[in-house]
Amino acid sequence: MDRKIEKKSKPWGKIGVASLVVISIAFIGKLYSAQSSGKSLAVDDSRITISQVASGTFEDFIPVRSRVTPLKTVYLDAIEGGRVEKVLIEDGTIVKQGQPIVKLSNTQLQLDVMRNEAAVTEQLNNMRSIELSLEQNKLSHKRNLIEIDYQIKRLTRQVERERKIFKQGSISDNALRENEDLLEYYINRRVITLESQKTDARMQEQQLAFLQETGKRLEQSLEFARNNMDNLNMKAPVDGKLSGFDIEVGQSISRGERLGQIDDPSSFKLQAGIDEFYLGRIDLGQQAVVNHKGKDYQLTIVKIYPHVNNGQFEVDLNFVDSQPTGIRRGQTLQSKLTLGDSSQVMLIPNGAFYQDTGGNWIFVVSDDGETAIKRNVRLGRRNNRFIEVLDGLEDGEKVITSPYSSFIDMSRLKLKS
Repeated sequence: MDRKIEKKSKPWGKIGVASLVVISIAFIGKLYSAQSSGKSLAVDDSRITISQVASGTFEDFIPVRSRVTPLKTVYLDAIEGGRVEKVLIEDGTIVKQGQPIVKLSNTQLQLDVMRNEAAVTEQLNNMRSIELSLEQNKLSHKRNLIEIDYQIKRLTRQVERERKIFKQGSISDNALRENEDLLEYYINRRVITLESQKTDARMQEQQLAFLQETGKRLEQSLEFARNNMDNLNMKAPVDGKLSGFDIEVGQSISRGERLGQIDDPSSFKLQAGIDEFYLGRIDLGQQAVVNHKGKDYQLTIVKIYPHVNNGQFEVDLNFVDSQPTGIRRGQTLQSKLTLGDSSQVMLIPNGAFYQDTGGNWIFVVSDDGETAIKRNVRLGRRNNRFIEVLDGLEDGEKVITSPYSSFIDMSRLKLKS
């Protein structure tokens, strides 16, 4: 009797499901084990600063230390090098424009100037000779025309007289023709002389204009050579206070060497160093405030120096309306630079932890206050008091804001009294 043969089911499906469950349980256990066994350290809570996350108004400003510098400065650079013969004024003196400051000597420059003067004088003399020759040529043409006109007039009368005599038979035909040919020669010669005179006059005018322009350039070159000699006697270019002027008699000065500067003694600006972190947020025209003797003074950024030195770049700030009285060059003032408008955001107090973590993570204290867990966060703007929280923290949570240098590699802190 036939019977139905049943197909045996393979247990692979059940085995796969069971394996997946086991692997998942093992993976979750491993994660839990890793979290439980992360690096931890017991920390005395009296040595750390615990702050609370709270909602508040963020004032987008940074405090900057600025120093008083002159508003206008003119540098004294040696136009020509030489040896210091005489120092006529001392450093720190108030000078007037055009007042002599120092006298230099340069033998080589003096010889060069003398040679240039001789060469220029010789060229000017040659030019004057050419001008004289052109003028003489012009006079020679005039004399030739006078002579030709005279001969034409004389021969015209003679030919007319001889023609009358020729009709009477008292003169030969040959003699008459000779004087007529001579008259025609002078008439033709006059035409050619006039054309030559016109051509020469045009060429002479062009050559004279070129010579006059050349003469002006030669005279300017001579004047420039003489000015080089005058540059050895340095004078104050503007009114002001001489500073940084430290030279002695007999000292050798190179061309272009800076000898000092002249500052405006009554008008000042502020120069501030700002952390390179804010380089992208600083722009011309931004406002700042400085408090001096209980009074606020408004300033504005007028220049940004993009070069970063020792982690800072510099800006120049000018006073808007008035400047504080009694300030002096080199004095340090504390100013507040506004970066943006105030806004209502989540805040945590600014602390030294930011330098250790770069604002990428922070230790968050548990509700019972016994542990602190490392958590990734996203922080935004900061000033000297607060840091803006963008993501990763909730209102009311507590965080550690003191330095992390002693436990920066830890994942968990056990807080104890």
